[in-house]
Amino acid sequence: MSNIPSDLKYTKSHEWVKSNSDGTVTVGITDHAQGLMGDMVYVDLPQSGVAVTAGKECGVVESVKAASDIYSPVSGEVIESNAALADAPESVNKDCYGAGWMFRIKPSSPADLGALLDAKAYAELVASESH
Repeated sequence: MSNIPSDLKYTKSHEWVKSNSDGTVTVGITDHAQGLMGDMVYVDLPQSGVAVTAGKECGVVESVKAASDIYSPVSGEVIESNAALADAPESVNKDCYGAGWMFRIKPSSPADLGALLDAKAYAELVASESH
């Protein structure tokens, strides 16, 4: 069973979203997603200052098995990317909810967060996909 922390929000495309106390959100890919992809070998993240749109592609992760797009869970401005992943993409496999975070966004519409899945709904999505 995938690790699905209850304090995070999720997208149907397997990104996780953590709300930060400063009004920003931190984004990464879920344990389920990294498990399906296998060993990460390359991560291409959006740069600071780039505007992203909810549901639109904003980066790429590549593993030994496949490449997969990363989708922005909310619209807003990227304020930071995890530069450490350029040299250590395997951090996504080791600690996808910690050191393997991808980028931080300052949301332009807090309502976007309300459209995301909670842990229970995401767990049901993962379960339905694995049948």
